[in-house]
Amino acid sequence: MSLSKFIEEKISKAIADGEFENLKGKGEPIDLNSYFNTPAEYRMGHSVLKANNFVPEEVEILREIGLLKEKIKTAADESERKSLNKTLNEKTLTLSIILERNKRRR
Repeated sequence: MSLSKFIEEKISKAIADGEFENLKGKGEPIDLNSYFNTPAEYRMGHSVLKANNFVPEEVEILREIGLLKEKIKTAADESERKSLNKTLNEKTLTLSIILERNKRRR
């Protein structure tokens, strides 16, 4: 059996089994602006990262810092606030180190 025949059978079976019914973005228009605004040499890499919900480490740490700040506001007691502030300081230091490292690479 040829590869293309095998792939066609797999796709046909997936359609028959309804595996394409609840896909993210179904029925929505496809926005290709960000794709074509990305330089051609980076498009494939950016597409793969975006499709897999990958974000750079510093973006993830910024998100965590924001969540920690919200938790500190609603902390039940002083010991919890102290622990959260310690974690917040560690995350902030980590972010500073990453940003400094990235600045030196440029």
